[in-house]
Amino acid sequence: MLVADVRPTGTPAMAGGALAAPERSGADAETFVRAVYAQYGKVLLRHAARRLRGDWHKAEDLLQEAVVRAWRHAGALGAAPEELRPWLFTVVRNLLIDEHRARTLRPTTPQALEDTDIPVADEVNRLLTGHVVTEALGDLTERQREILRHMYFDGGSVAQVSELLGIPKGTVKSRTYYAMRALHRALAARGVQG
Repeated sequence: MLVADVRPTGTPAMAGGALAAPERSGADAETFVRAVYAQYGKVLLRHAARRLRGDWHKAEDLLQEAVVRAWRHAGALGAAPEELRPWLFTVVRNLLIDEHRARTLRPTTPQALEDTDIPVADEVNRLLTGHVVTEALGDLTERQREILRHMYFDGGSVAQVSELLGIPKGTVKSRTYYAMRALHRALAARGVQG
């Protein structure tokens, strides 16, 4: 059955069997929708369900949306029935893409509020981290603590620390590297990773 074959009385078919722009009455809409479903419904539904991994309910929703869009654009489409098929597949494809994007942006299964980790800005983490770092700094040599204090805690540059300590810039970089390595080992011994 062609879409052009199912048209209300008084709705002329265009040359070549194309569907004329339907009028906006309820009977015309029903006739148009029935014709589209009769001709393309099964193939579009199978296509959408296959892309949705067997979710027939969602596939039916997408098919309904595609047919509604076809009805809204029927006047502009004015296409022969064989030309309506690619347009409908394109609409279903775009709806599938939108569905996929929506699924990736929001979770499909809601989590219970009790299971959700909500980061809270509190002082406990900062205090515990500070305590562990201070403890780990105690494992370093005085020279290692001094270079880290000047470079990281005081925020000095390599040139500034070099001038302050009276040592070459390369030595500042080398001492900083080895001090950071020692601090990393001391923190790892306390269970801090990263």
